[in-house]
Amino acid sequence: TVIMKIIFHLIVTLVFVMPSYARQKPRLVVRGDDMGFSHSGNLALIKCYKEGIEKSIEVIVPSPWFPEAVKLLKENPGVDVGIHLALTSEWDNVKWRPVSDCSSLRDSNGYFYPKVFPDKAYPGMSIKENNWKIGDIEKEFRAQIELAQKLIPHISHLSAHMGCSALSPEVTALTKRLAKEYHIPVDPGVDGQLMTATPARIKPLKKKWKVLLKCWVNYSPAKLIFFLTTRVLMMKNYGPYTMQDMKMLRKTGKALLTYLPVKR
Repeated sequence: TVIMKIIFHLIVTLVFVMPSYARQKPRLVVRGDDMGFSHSGNLALIKCYKEGIEKSIEVIVPSPWFPEAVKLLKENPGVDVGIHLALTSEWDNVKWRPVSDCSSLRDSNGYFYPKVFPDKAYPGMSIKENNWKIGDIEKEFRAQIELAQKLIPHISHLSAHMGCSALSPEVTALTKRLAKEYHIPVDPGVDGQLMTATPARIKPLKKKWKVLLKCWVNYSPAKLIFFLTTRVLMMKNYGPYTMQDMKMLRKTGKALLTYLPVKR
């Protein structure tokens, strides 16, 4: 009968076809980083997870809205969570401090420096330009990892905010050593590609999506694509971003990840 044929095909699909899909490695990881930097940012990241295609979120432990981020992540145990190790506080009107006693990583007001590497817009205000100590970085990284592990039960990986793990070969080696010690893999992006969204200045949303899709389709199928929603304006040929640019960036990222054609 027709019903028996349908049942037979369902059984074949479940037994033979579905397992082969399950064995396939993911081609695309959609991730939002910087969770904890603001209340609206926290809500947007969760919205993109629940209503969009974002499946991975990275949290900044020393950020001002980290406690709320912890609460939201506990309420959404299905989302992949990474620790976004941070040594900088780059915003002019919102600042955060280290969670450990690491004097060489603090500016004159006790906050993190705004930059990892020298920047003409912030003369003398990068970690690189100051007398940083590897012992302080290790102390701070350990404190961030241990606090995250204490409060968030499902940590899957480590990554570096503003590229802070590339401050020196020593810091890179330290990051890998701590990842191994705490049994948390370092972000595998080095084996794939850290993709950006389409520039926030492209309008309308339909055009943004088409440009983004073209990027994905043209990329090597042998590699894993990482789509980082907060790096829209850091593409080649774009200069330093302003606060207004960043507001546009965040709004664009949320709209893109919850856009119906993207979900399909």
